[in-house]
Amino acid sequence: MIRLRTEHRFPSMTKPAKTKAETRQEIESLVDRFIREKGEIKQVKMGESGLQDGKYNTSHVGFGEPRKERTPLDHVVAALEQRKANKRAPDPKTKHTVKRRKKVIYDDFGEPLRWVWEE
Repeated sequence: MIRLRTEHRFPSMTKPAKTKAETRQEIESLVDRFIREKGEIKQVKMGESGLQDGKYNTSHVGFGEPRKERTPLDHVVAALEQRKANKRAPDPKTKHTVKRRKKVIYDDFGEPLRWVWEE
C-alpha cells in the first residue's frame, strides 16, 4: 500500500517585518522631507509638552478626590446566587439519556476500518 503525504507548504503571504535600521531610515527621511518643505522644529524642555498653562494636567488623575463610600449590595448578590442554585438543581422527573458517540476502529497499520456507535 502506498501512502501519500498530504502536507502542503504554502509560501508565507505576510509582509516581512521591517528591521530597526529600515524604520530608523524611514523616520529620518520623513524628518528631512518635513524640514525641506519649510517645516520648523522647536526644542522644548523635558516634560513641557505635558503642561497646560504651566501646570500638569491633573483632570485625568483620580487621586485628588476623597474616597467615596460604596453602596453595599450583599442582598443583590445573595439573590443572584440563589437563582443560580435553583437553576443547577436537577429535576428528579427527568431521565438522563446516554448520548451515543461514533468511534472509529483502526487496523494494525493505523488505517480506519469502520465506524461503530458507542454508548
